[in-house]
Amino acid sequence: MEKEKFIPEIRTGLRKNIIQVPKAIYKASGINILGKRVKSFLFSTDVAIIRNTNADAIIAVYPFTPQPAITQAIMDVASVPVFCGVGGGITSGQRSINIALHAEFQGALGVVLNAPTPNEVIREMKERIDIPIVVTVVSESENIDERIKAGVSILNVSGAANTANIVKMIRKDYPYIPIIATGGPTDDTILKTVEAGANAITYTPPLTSDILSGIMDTYRDKIEND
Repeated sequence: MEKEKFIPEIRTGLRKNIIQVPKAIYKASGINILGKRVKSFLFSTDVAIIRNTNADAIIAVYPFTPQPAITQAIMDVASVPVFCGVGGGITSGQRSINIALHAEFQGALGVVLNAPTPNEVIREMKERIDIPIVVTVVSESENIDERIKAGVSILNVSGAANTANIVKMIRKDYPYIPIIATGGPTDDTILKTVEAGANAITYTPPLTSDILSGIMDTYRDKIEND
């Protein structure tokens, strides 16, 4: 049995309450993206949380039309690489391509496209930008071969409870394609997804309001017990 390596850890009084990704994610192989090895992606657009996390990278996808101003705000506060959502569903075609090019100029390490994105858009985007294109996969029935031929560099599997099965299916036919996947709520579900073949895991952090609620409860208890 391999002995676990001791890793020294340093914290400060003001920065000890950061959002830490589950340690099970470290079992993933990671993806070497433009010289940086990434195992954990924080799925968030909350700039306060983005600024206070130990995740390797940020995946910033949101349910609105992608806007350069939002990308810029995230880029300004993030201390780690950012992968930006550039549409593909509600927003697509030339607009998505333009947003992707702008995201590259702003410093994004990669762009993320939604599942409905046509392959023609991916092909044209691949000709225009020089950072990785990530496409989201939500079903076992998607044509992965056509996605790869169109120019996708990384697959982002988001299949809810079926994620590990989708990852396993893809990995069987495509042993070397980089795969990011949602890990689920527990160490067991994360490890299951890693064992299925995911190279990196996305982690959804708690809401800022929930974190603040816990802190306020602590303050109230302290005041009442003083």
